[in-house]
Amino acid sequence: MEQIIQYKEEIASLIARVFLGLLFLFQGYDAVFNVKIRNVISTYRNDFEGKGMPGFIVVMASWFTTCTELLCGLFLILGLFTHVSLYLLGLNLLVAALGFGLTSPMWDTRHVLPRLILLLFLLLIPEAWNIFSLDNLISKL
Repeated sequence: MEQIIQYKEEIASLIARVFLGLLFLFQGYDAVFNVKIRNVISTYRNDFEGKGMPGFIVVMASWFTTCTELLCGLFLILGLFTHVSLYLLGLNLLVAALGFGLTSPMWDTRHVLPRLILLLFLLLIPEAWNIFSLDNLISKL
């Protein structure tokens, strides 16, 4: 039991990283393979163009958010390119907040806020806690 307790920070880091990765991976997977990116774009295009945002920005933002959710979610699960993935997903959340804020200033943050809290936690914890990752394995080679 004592060996498990000695790794509680590292296990907490692993659980948070994998959980956040799963949330983003499934969201990106759904947008790419179930909803389809063209439908994601068309869903948001009318709202944003009605607010004066050019259509190409909606297209770029839709592609950016979808691809970062899918790829960076997978990378978080694996613990590969962890910091770059967290930075890109942080930017993803800022793009989402900007988009939702433009269309509805009092938007529901219940899906975004837990992701932001987990992301900030993972950015702020000591690097030494990230031992259960491919990043850590590669750094030892």
